[in-house]
Amino acid sequence: MNIISKTLQNPSSPCSLIPFITAGYPTLQTTVDILYTLDSKGADIIELGIPYSDALADGPTIQDASKAAIKQGVHLDQILYLLKKVTPEITTPIVIFTYYNPILAVGTMSFISKISKSGVKGLVIPDLPLEEVDYVSQLCSSFKIELILFIAPTSSKSRIISILAKSPGCIYLVSSNGVTGMGQQVDKQIGNLVKFIKNRTDKSIMLGFGIASTDQAYNVSQLNIDGIVVGSAFIRQISKSDNIALDVGVFCEKLKLAISSKL
Repeated sequence: MNIISKTLQNPSSPCSLIPFITAGYPTLQTTVDILYTLDSKGADIIELGIPYSDALADGPTIQDASKAAIKQGVHLDQILYLLKKVTPEITTPIVIFTYYNPILAVGTMSFISKISKSGVKGLVIPDLPLEEVDYVSQLCSSFKIELILFIAPTSSKSRIISILAKSPGCIYLVSSNGVTGMGQQVDKQIGNLVKFIKNRTDKSIMLGFGIASTDQAYNVSQLNIDGIVVGSAFIRQISKSDNIALDVGVFCEKLKLAISSKL
């Protein structure tokens, strides 16, 4: 079992906290500082987004962060060089979040090989076609990377069953329709969808999109899920802060307390 699924199934942390940040925003050095901070302040897994100009699943907050990073010239090789230095010094596993076109531009095998050598342990590709999953999954497995597949609230039961059958590890369940960070209420049917998935697999579930506050995080943590992804709220903390590492650390600690039912 890959370290991502192992982390999500850790009995000492019934619901894992998974912060999302955009690599290179506002600078590459700040990204390094944030990674160390999140590692020390209770993050169980860190999701690191690769800046991309056509990020269709991302809301305006993360899109703006990506644009700012791209404007500075941040690119994949810089990010992976950064990770090679950081990952040996932290215990929190890193998951890369990126889209399929940037992977194809590098070459799928080359991309997966590169992120593996940088110490990355998981990969999320929100627009990966189901027809391409087997090939990408085989490559990820050979490089000891856990490929994490998406399930949306709008997915049919038959499609969910197909995704579960192809999924090599944990599942990323989208909490609501739309893009990230829009502050929507979590879909009322998510609880039923979690039950449907749990009845058909023992794979872990991480839930993301639209979780922006400690109250939301607490409520979602009661749905028998294994991890919560919080992205746009972290980017907003970074955007408004004069002391980014400190404020991100405080927010991380508050979220961790909330999902540990100690709020």
